[in-house]
Amino acid sequence: MSTAWTLIGALAVINFTIKAAGPVIAGRRELPDLAQRFITASVPALVAGLIVTGTFASDGKLVLDERAAGIGAAALALVLRAPLLVVLVAAAGTTALLRAARASCTAHGLSERLRALV
Repeated sequence: MSTAWTLIGALAVINFTIKAAGPVIAGRRELPDLAQRFITASVPALVAGLIVTGTFASDGKLVLDERAAGIGAAALALVLRAPLLVVLVAAAGTTALLRAARASCTAHGLSERLRALV
């Protein structure tokens, strides 16, 4: 298991522990507003962090590749209020098509020519 997945698992356990400990510790008392807001905000923040890390990081470096285009396609589909299945197909399809195009360009030596132009 990689370090990233170990960290993800640890954060998930910590998040669950925080959520479970609140009612146990507080009993019938309400949690303070600040603590409740922290717990509520932690889940979307963790999910967003996982998405950003999975999409824009590779070998500890920031990269913009086909995965970013897939996220963009999914975002566009969401803005257009497409069903979830369409969003997923748009993201996966965009990523797959761009990866296939890159592989085709690499096989024909086009990527070296493009790098020479840039």
